[in-house]
Amino acid sequence: MQPLDIQVVDQAISWCDGGQDFWLCTVLSTFGSSPRAPGSWLVAQASGDHCGSLSGGCVEEDFLERLQEGEFQGRINRIRYGAADGLDNPRVSLPCGGVLDVLIEHWPASASTREHFLALRAALSGQDHVARKVCLKTGEASVEPDRETGQKVMEDETTATLKLRVGPVSRLLIAGLSPVATACASFAHSLGFEVIVCDPRQEEACNFNIPGVTLHQELPSVWIAREGCHGATAVVALTHDPKIDDTALMEAVKTDAFYIGVMGSLRTSEKRRERLLRIGGLNEQQVEQIRMPIGLNIGSKTPAEIALSVMADIVRVRQGIAKDNL
Repeated sequence: MQPLDIQVVDQAISWCDGGQDFWLCTVLSTFGSSPRAPGSWLVAQASGDHCGSLSGGCVEEDFLERLQEGEFQGRINRIRYGAADGLDNPRVSLPCGGVLDVLIEHWPASASTREHFLALRAALSGQDHVARKVCLKTGEASVEPDRETGQKVMEDETTATLKLRVGPVSRLLIAGLSPVATACASFAHSLGFEVIVCDPRQEEACNFNIPGVTLHQELPSVWIAREGCHGATAVVALTHDPKIDDTALMEAVKTDAFYIGVMGSLRTSEKRRERLLRIGGLNEQQVEQIRMPIGLNIGSKTPAEIALSVMADIVRVRQGIAKDNL
Protein backbone atom coordinates (compact mmCIF):
# COMPACT_ATOMS: atom_id res chain seq x y z
CA MET A 1 0.00 0.00 0.00
CA GLN A 2 1.41 3.40 -1.04
CA PRO A 3 1.26 6.56 1.12
CA LEU A 4 -2.02 8.44 0.74
CA ASP A 5 -0.76 11.29 -1.48
CA ILE A 6 0.69 8.80 -3.96
CA GLN A 7 -2.57 6.83 -3.91
CA VAL A 8 -4.47 10.03 -4.75
CA VAL A 9 -2.22 10.90 -7.71
CA ASP A 10 -2.19 7.31 -8.97
CA GLN A 11 -5.99 7.26 -8.89
CA ALA A 12 -6.14 10.52 -10.84
CA ILE A 13 -3.79 9.11 -13.49
CA SER A 14 -5.82 5.90 -13.68
CA TRP A 15 -9.07 7.80 -14.24
CA CYS A 16 -7.38 9.99 -16.86
CA ASP A 17 -6.06 6.91 -18.69
CA GLY A 18 -9.62 5.54 -18.66
CA GLY A 19 -11.02 8.68 -20.26
CA GLN A 20 -12.77 9.83 -17.06
CA ASP A 21 -12.64 13.37 -15.73
CA PHE A 22 -12.37 14.10 -12.00
CA TRP A 23 -12.17 16.79 -9.33
CA LEU A 24 -9.07 17.48 -7.23
CA CYS A 25 -9.61 19.04 -3.80
CA THR A 26 -6.73 20.67 -1.91
CA VAL A 27 -6.78 21.94 1.67
CA LEU A 28 -5.51 25.52 1.41
CA SER A 29 -5.63 26.59 5.03
CA THR A 30 -6.92 25.50 8.41
CA PHE A 31 -7.95 27.29 11.56
CA GLY A 32 -8.37 25.66 14.94
CA SER A 33 -8.49 21.90 15.25
CA SER A 34 -8.10 20.14 11.91
CA PRO A 35 -7.09 16.53 11.17
CA ARG A 36 -5.54 17.33 7.77
CA ALA A 37 -2.80 19.87 7.05
CA PRO A 38 -2.64 22.43 4.22
CA GLY A 39 -1.71 20.71 0.97
CA SER A 40 -3.76 17.57 1.73
CA TRP A 41 -5.65 16.10 -1.23
CA LEU A 42 -8.83 14.31 -2.16
CA VAL A 43 -9.68 13.26 -5.71
CA ALA A 44 -13.23 12.31 -6.71
CA GLN A 45 -15.62 11.60 -9.56
CA ALA A 46 -19.20 12.74 -9.95
CA SER A 47 -20.28 9.17 -9.19
CA GLY A 48 -18.96 9.50 -5.64
CA ASP A 49 -15.86 7.36 -6.14
CA HIS A 50 -12.98 9.02 -4.35
CA CYS A 51 -9.51 8.65 -2.85
CA GLY A 52 -7.81 10.74 -0.19
CA SER A 53 -9.08 12.81 2.70
CA LEU A 54 -9.83 16.40 3.70
CA SER A 55 -11.00 15.86 7.27
CA GLY A 56 -12.25 13.15 9.58
CA GLY A 57 -15.21 12.40 7.29
CA CYS A 58 -17.79 15.16 7.74
CA VAL A 59 -16.39 17.36 4.98
CA GLU A 60 -15.91 14.49 2.53
CA GLU A 61 -19.51 13.34 2.94
CA ASP A 62 -20.90 16.80 2.24
CA PHE A 63 -18.54 17.48 -0.67
CA LEU A 64 -19.33 14.19 -2.41
CA GLU A 65 -23.06 14.77 -1.98
CA ARG A 66 -22.83 18.24 -3.49
CA LEU A 67 -20.59 16.96 -6.29
CA GLN A 68 -23.18 14.34 -7.22
CA GLU A 69 -25.82 17.08 -7.23
CA GLY A 70 -23.77 18.97 -9.85
CA GLU A 71 -23.04 21.96 -7.63
CA PHE A 72 -19.41 22.52 -8.62
CA GLN A 73 -19.49 23.95 -12.12
CA GLY A 74 -16.60 25.42 -14.08
CA ARG A 75 -12.88 24.81 -13.91
CA ILE A 76 -12.31 26.03 -10.36
CA ASN A 77 -14.25 26.53 -7.14
CA ARG A 78 -13.36 27.45 -3.59
CA ILE A 79 -15.27 26.72 -0.43
CA ARG A 80 -14.80 27.21 3.29
CA TYR A 81 -16.05 24.59 5.72
CA GLY A 82 -16.76 25.42 9.35
CA ALA A 83 -16.86 29.21 8.89
CA ALA A 84 -18.70 30.96 11.72
CA ASP A 85 -20.95 32.95 9.36
CA GLY A 86 -21.95 29.78 7.50
CA LEU A 87 -22.09 31.67 4.21
CA ASP A 88 -19.95 29.24 2.26
CA ASN A 89 -21.60 26.11 3.53
CA PRO A 90 -24.57 26.25 5.90
CA ARG A 91 -24.96 22.46 5.87
CA VAL A 92 -21.77 21.54 7.72
CA SER A 93 -20.55 22.52 11.16
CA LEU A 94 -17.29 20.82 11.99
CA PRO A 95 -17.56 19.07 15.37
CA CYS A 96 -13.86 19.73 16.03
CA GLY A 97 -14.48 23.48 15.80
CA GLY A 98 -12.00 23.87 12.94
CA VAL A 99 -12.21 25.72 9.64
CA LEU A 100 -11.05 24.33 6.29
CA ASP A 101 -10.48 26.41 3.16
CA VAL A 102 -10.66 24.03 0.18
CA LEU A 103 -9.75 24.50 -3.49
CA ILE A 104 -11.77 22.39 -5.96
CA GLU A 105 -10.41 21.88 -9.49
CA HIS A 106 -12.13 20.06 -12.33
CA TRP A 107 -9.73 18.08 -14.51
CA PRO A 108 -10.79 16.61 -17.88
CA ALA A 109 -9.20 13.41 -19.18
CA SER A 110 -6.48 14.65 -21.54
CA ALA A 111 -2.81 14.32 -22.37
CA SER A 112 -2.01 17.56 -20.53
CA THR A 113 -3.84 16.36 -17.42
CA ARG A 114 -1.88 13.12 -17.46
CA GLU A 115 1.41 15.01 -17.86
CA HIS A 116 0.52 17.29 -14.92
CA PHE A 117 -0.18 14.40 -12.55
CA LEU A 118 2.81 12.37 -13.72
CA ALA A 119 4.97 15.33 -12.68
CA LEU A 120 3.35 15.26 -9.24
CA ARG A 121 3.94 11.50 -9.03
CA ALA A 122 7.63 11.98 -9.80
CA ALA A 123 7.93 14.66 -7.10
CA LEU A 124 6.23 12.48 -4.48
CA SER A 125 8.58 9.63 -5.35
CA GLY A 126 11.61 11.79 -4.58
CA GLN A 127 12.72 12.59 -8.11
CA ASP A 128 12.30 16.35 -7.73
CA HIS A 129 10.60 19.18 -5.82
CA VAL A 130 7.92 21.03 -7.77
CA ALA A 131 5.31 23.71 -7.27
CA ARG A 132 1.83 23.82 -8.74
CA LYS A 133 0.82 27.30 -9.92
CA VAL A 134 -2.96 27.75 -10.05
CA CYS A 135 -4.75 30.84 -11.33
CA LEU A 136 -7.82 31.47 -9.17
CA LYS A 137 -9.56 33.37 -11.98
CA THR A 138 -9.20 30.89 -14.85
CA GLY A 139 -8.24 27.64 -13.10
CA GLU A 140 -5.20 27.30 -15.35
CA ALA A 141 -2.57 25.15 -13.60
CA SER A 142 1.07 24.38 -14.30
CA VAL A 143 3.96 22.52 -12.67
CA GLU A 144 7.42 24.01 -12.37
CA PRO A 145 10.65 23.14 -10.52
CA ASP A 146 10.84 24.45 -6.96
CA ARG A 147 13.93 24.41 -4.78
CA GLU A 148 12.69 26.75 -2.07
CA THR A 149 11.61 25.67 1.40
CA GLY A 150 8.71 26.94 3.45
CA GLN A 151 4.98 26.51 3.78
CA LYS A 152 3.23 24.22 1.32
CA VAL A 153 0.44 26.65 0.33
CA MET A 154 0.96 30.31 -0.57
CA GLU A 155 -1.56 32.74 -2.05
CA ASP A 156 -0.76 35.94 -3.90
CA GLU A 157 -3.92 38.04 -3.72
CA THR A 158 -2.49 40.66 -6.08
CA THR A 159 -2.16 38.21 -8.97
CA ALA A 160 -4.92 35.84 -7.75
CA THR A 161 -2.59 32.84 -7.91
CA LEU A 162 -1.75 29.95 -5.62
CA LYS A 163 1.62 28.27 -5.24
CA LEU A 164 1.27 24.72 -3.93
CA ARG A 165 4.53 22.94 -3.11
CA VAL A 166 4.85 19.19 -3.72
CA GLY A 167 7.84 17.20 -2.53
CA PRO A 168 8.80 13.65 -1.65
CA VAL A 169 6.56 11.62 0.62
CA SER A 170 8.19 11.14 4.03
CA ARG A 171 10.16 7.89 4.03
CA LEU A 172 11.44 5.76 6.89
CA LEU A 173 14.31 3.43 6.06
CA ILE A 174 14.78 0.84 8.81
CA ALA A 175 18.22 -0.80 8.90
CA GLY A 176 17.76 -4.28 10.29
CA LEU A 177 14.87 -6.13 11.92
CA SER A 178 14.20 -6.29 15.66
CA PRO A 179 11.14 -5.96 17.92
CA VAL A 180 11.73 -2.20 18.02
CA ALA A 181 12.07 -2.08 14.23
CA THR A 182 8.78 -3.91 13.78
CA ALA A 183 6.97 -1.48 16.09
CA CYS A 184 8.61 1.48 14.29
CA ALA A 185 7.48 0.16 10.92
CA SER A 186 3.90 -0.12 12.13
CA PHE A 187 3.87 3.35 13.70
CA ALA A 188 5.48 4.98 10.66
CA HIS A 189 3.05 3.39 8.22
CA SER A 190 0.10 4.64 10.26
CA LEU A 191 1.66 8.14 10.17
CA GLY A 192 1.73 8.10 6.36
CA PHE A 193 5.42 7.34 5.84
CA GLU A 194 6.67 5.18 3.02
CA VAL A 195 8.39 2.44 5.03
CA ILE A 196 11.31 0.36 3.73
CA VAL A 197 13.06 -2.31 5.79
CA CYS A 198 16.41 -3.84 4.82
CA ASP A 199 17.78 -6.98 6.47
CA PRO A 200 19.78 -9.78 4.81
CA ARG A 201 19.04 -12.35 7.55
CA GLN A 202 16.61 -15.00 6.33
CA GLU A 203 15.63 -16.06 9.86
CA GLU A 204 14.48 -12.50 10.64
CA ALA A 205 12.86 -11.75 7.31
CA CYS A 206 10.68 -14.87 7.27
CA ASN A 207 8.82 -13.70 10.39
CA PHE A 208 8.21 -10.14 9.23
CA ASN A 209 4.90 -9.22 7.62
CA ILE A 210 3.39 -5.76 7.97
CA PRO A 211 0.97 -4.78 5.17
CA GLY A 212 2.15 -1.71 3.30
CA VAL A 213 5.79 -2.05 4.40
CA THR A 214 8.44 -3.05 1.84
CA LEU A 215 11.11 -5.56 2.90
CA HIS A 216 14.41 -5.96 1.04
CA GLN A 217 16.55 -8.96 2.00
CA GLU A 218 19.89 -7.22 1.66
CA LEU A 219 22.25 -5.15 3.77
CA PRO A 220 20.81 -1.67 4.32
CA SER A 221 24.20 -0.18 3.45
CA VAL A 222 24.02 -1.84 0.04
CA TRP A 223 20.48 -0.52 -0.56
CA ILE A 224 21.43 3.02 0.53
CA ALA A 225 24.56 3.06 -1.65
CA ARG A 226 22.50 1.95 -4.65
CA GLU A 227 19.25 3.88 -4.17
CA GLY A 228 20.30 6.88 -2.07
CA CYS A 229 18.07 8.81 0.34
CA HIS A 230 16.18 11.96 -0.61
CA GLY A 231 15.70 14.87 1.78
CA ALA A 232 12.44 13.52 3.23
CA THR A 233 14.07 10.27 4.40
CA ALA A 234 14.71 9.21 7.99
CA VAL A 235 17.20 6.37 8.51
CA VAL A 236 17.11 4.38 11.75
CA ALA A 237 19.37 1.49 12.80
CA LEU A 238 17.76 -0.66 15.47
CA THR A 239 19.51 -4.06 15.71
CA HIS A 240 22.55 -3.67 18.02
CA ASP A 241 24.50 -5.50 15.29
CA PRO A 242 27.45 -3.33 14.11
CA LYS A 243 27.64 -5.21 10.80
CA ILE A 244 24.16 -3.91 10.02
CA ASP A 245 23.90 -0.70 12.05
CA ASP A 246 27.36 0.82 11.57
CA THR A 247 27.62 0.13 7.86
CA ALA A 248 24.15 1.63 7.29
CA LEU A 249 25.16 4.78 9.17
CA MET A 250 28.37 5.05 7.16
CA GLU A 251 26.33 5.20 3.94
CA ALA A 252 23.45 7.29 5.30
CA VAL A 253 25.65 10.26 6.25
CA LYS A 254 26.59 10.59 2.57
CA THR A 255 22.95 11.19 1.58
CA ASP A 256 20.37 13.99 2.00
CA ALA A 257 18.48 12.13 4.76
CA PHE A 258 17.02 14.64 7.24
CA TYR A 259 17.26 12.24 10.20
CA ILE A 260 19.82 9.52 10.98
CA GLY A 261 19.70 7.68 14.29
CA VAL A 262 20.85 4.48 15.97
CA MET A 263 19.63 2.64 19.06
CA GLY A 264 21.91 2.11 22.06
CA SER A 265 22.76 3.31 25.55
CA LEU A 266 25.02 6.28 26.21
CA ARG A 267 27.95 3.94 26.78
CA THR A 268 27.21 1.96 23.60
CA SER A 269 26.80 5.19 21.65
CA GLU A 270 30.17 6.49 22.80
CA LYS A 271 31.85 3.25 21.72
CA ARG A 272 30.08 3.44 18.35
CA ARG A 273 31.17 7.04 17.90
CA GLU A 274 34.81 6.09 18.48
CA ARG A 275 34.45 3.10 16.15
CA LEU A 276 32.95 5.15 13.32
CA LEU A 277 35.75 7.70 13.58
CA ARG A 278 38.57 5.18 13.88
CA ILE A 279 37.43 2.32 11.65
CA GLY A 280 34.48 3.67 9.70
CA GLY A 281 36.41 6.55 8.19
CA LEU A 282 33.86 9.18 9.16
CA ASN A 283 34.84 12.68 10.21
CA GLU A 284 33.50 14.62 13.20
CA GLN A 285 30.94 16.50 11.11
CA GLN A 286 29.50 13.27 9.71
CA VAL A 287 29.30 11.63 13.13
CA GLU A 288 27.48 14.69 14.48
CA GLN A 289 24.70 14.03 11.96
CA ILE A 290 23.88 10.77 13.76
CA ARG A 291 21.46 10.89 16.69
CA MET A 292 22.74 8.47 19.28
CA PRO A 293 21.07 7.48 21.44
CA ILE A 294 18.08 7.74 19.16
CA GLY A 295 14.67 9.14 20.09
CA LEU A 296 13.14 11.38 22.75
CA ASN A 297 13.80 10.63 26.39
CA ILE A 298 10.39 9.48 27.61
CA GLY A 299 11.68 6.76 29.93
CA SER A 300 10.89 4.09 27.36
CA LYS A 301 11.66 0.44 28.18
CA THR A 302 9.54 -1.84 25.96
CA PRO A 303 10.01 -2.16 22.18
CA ALA A 304 6.76 -0.27 21.56
CA GLU A 305 7.78 2.54 23.92
CA ILE A 306 11.20 2.84 22.30
CA ALA A 307 9.58 2.89 18.84
CA LEU A 308 7.21 5.62 20.04
CA SER A 309 10.15 7.74 21.23
CA VAL A 310 11.92 7.22 17.88
CA MET A 311 8.95 8.17 15.74
CA ALA A 312 8.09 11.14 17.97
CA ASP A 313 11.64 12.46 17.51
CA ILE A 314 11.50 11.95 13.74
CA VAL A 315 8.21 13.85 13.50
CA ARG A 316 9.63 16.59 15.74
CA VAL A 317 12.64 17.08 13.46
CA ARG A 318 10.49 16.91 10.32
CA GLN A 319 8.25 19.64 11.72
CA GLY A 320 11.24 21.82 12.63
CA ILE A 321 10.52 21.82 16.37
CA ALA A 322 13.51 22.25 18.67
CA LYS A 323 13.81 20.03 21.74
CA ASP A 324 13.85 23.17 23.88
CA ASN A 325 10.27 23.89 22.78
CA LEU A 326 8.89 20.55 23.97
